[in-house]
Amino acid sequence: MAFSSIYPYTQEVVAEYPADTKEAIDKKLQHGWKAFAALKQASVEQRAAWMMQAAALLKDHVTEHGTLITREMGKTLKEAKAEVLKCAASAEHYASNIASMLQPRLISSDARKSYAAFEPKGIVLAIMPWNFPYWQVFRFAIPNLLAGNTVLLKHASNVSGCGLAIEKLFREAGFPEGVFQTLLVSSRDIEPVIADPRVQGVTLTGSTPAGMSVAQLAGKYIKKTVLELGGSDPFIVLRDADLAAAAKTAVKARMQNAGQSCIAAKRWIVEKSVADDFIQQVQSLITSLKQGDPFLDDTDTGPMARLDLADELRRQMDKSIQQGAQLLAGGEQHGCNFIPALLTGIQPGMTAFEEETFGPLAAVTLAINEGDAIRLANQTPFGLGASLWSKDTEKAARLAALIDSGNVFINAMVRSDARLPFGGVKQSGYGRELSIEGAHEFLNIKTVYIQ
Repeated sequence: MAFSSIYPYTQEVVAEYPADTKEAIDKKLQHGWKAFAALKQASVEQRAAWMMQAAALLKDHVTEHGTLITREMGKTLKEAKAEVLKCAASAEHYASNIASMLQPRLISSDARKSYAAFEPKGIVLAIMPWNFPYWQVFRFAIPNLLAGNTVLLKHASNVSGCGLAIEKLFREAGFPEGVFQTLLVSSRDIEPVIADPRVQGVTLTGSTPAGMSVAQLAGKYIKKTVLELGGSDPFIVLRDADLAAAAKTAVKARMQNAGQSCIAAKRWIVEKSVADDFIQQVQSLITSLKQGDPFLDDTDTGPMARLDLADELRRQMDKSIQQGAQLLAGGEQHGCNFIPALLTGIQPGMTAFEEETFGPLAAVTLAINEGDAIRLANQTPFGLGASLWSKDTEKAARLAALIDSGNVFINAMVRSDARLPFGGVKQSGYGRELSIEGAHEFLNIKTVYIQ
């Protein structure tokens, strides 16, 4: 069995990678466990120095890494290079702050001294997606390696080359052999890895069905999990919003990475009194986007990552139109190339409202007032991110408390940031990545009591 890497823009086979045998998987588990013993003995300062070197290597070879991303999953080269640089910046942030994040927390009790210590546990298995093939890996791996855990990565099969390149980079940065390893295995072969006692936790970023499957397996073997799953993020525009800023941000938040983001602004919920103006502005912006060759500087959106994903988006769009939605722009599909589209007249019950649309398809729903907008925003099984637009930021902050979501960004697009905790509620998952909360997820929080 082999995994194929296919350039989405032309469907050219870029590379093939043979799957790991059972013997190879066990060898990687052995190496990971041996490396854990070495890594946890290294000082925090030494780990931070290795991570700083990893950041430097990312910046020195940004075009090389960006090109690999574009070839394997199709995002524009400028977006791919920005993704690599974001990984570097986050590595530097964590390396500069990990010592304080791991500092034992003193607790007042009846003891002479009591505190919570934060200690590494062993190997953590990461099951990661293709849409941000570097960032999704680095945002988990950085704090865990700095804290002393080792990593086994099961990357999406269509970005196997990215997984192997990341493994090579950490090795070249000076981390001990086996600290970060890429597994080339299919999803159906992952249970023995989760079951292995050397694996102390599992983190997954992916679809809700994938999260359900992994959570069941991890529960069976008593393994800690963090799940960052799907989203159908609302982008709420109130009547007192700065419409020009909201429209510009809405298009960027929906169409970047060809719309293939868990936190993309998938449902635009707009107060009726300003809807016509907003729709006119976003329609103009969307029709001006250039879809095409991701290596050209003037391309705004590249192809979708796989043909089956583009076909699924086409099904969702066509079904929504059959249900009464109106197509105002785009929607043409040629293989993986999908022209950015705008649907209006979206109502609860329609496919584009009820399902996660993972591609360059914007959907507008009208709200009677701000209370109705919040009701519509919460009318979803997902709860990853939300964007809320109003010039009255105090009112917006009060409304943010009413939104069922792990992240609410006021007058800004939802994004992940190493300084801020990131994660969802409801079927968007549980646990947190990034910030100090993400650094602690897979650590043993050990209570020490001294009489």
